[in-house]
Amino acid sequence: MDVRLERPGDHAAIRALHVASFPTPDEAHLVDALRDAGRLSISFVAVEGDDVVAHVAFSPVTVLDAADDAARGVGLAPVATLPDFRRRGIADRLIREGLALCKQRGYGFVVVLGSPAHYGRFGFTAASGWGLIDEYGGGEAFQAQELLPAAIPAGGGRVQYAPEFAAFE
Repeated sequence: MDVRLERPGDHAAIRALHVASFPTPDEAHLVDALRDAGRLSISFVAVEGDDVVAHVAFSPVTVLDAADDAARGVGLAPVATLPDFRRRGIADRLIREGLALCKQRGYGFVVVLGSPAHYGRFGFTAASGWGLIDEYGGGEAFQAQELLPAAIPAGGGRVQYAPEFAAFE
């Protein structure tokens, strides 16, 4: 199993993967829209032979009302694995390698909206602990992780995802 950044030839397979993994094609449309807008910050795939079997995306987020306008963060979403390849740790590997690359590229923090039990194992904790709230009312499912010290603005604020997310509310 190889894990690598997506390539232009992967786009159709990534789309098909998300269509097969979710009840609606919204996630596939979201990834396409982020890519088309140049806001797919990091996009990793897992490849078995010539087939893309899993994908994870990271896109920019902004903390509104933050005193530090230089805060650079990303949101982790979506992540998917083809049904026949689930429960093998593939998505976990994609997330871990994606987080490492986010840090290497200078993104200070990552947010995610998902199960605290699942994402806690990657180092995510309640975003409310930093005074962060999300625009979707995620409550305890909205989590954050600092990749660089003091990267989350003091006092927090409302985290705004890339505008492409608004089309899928």
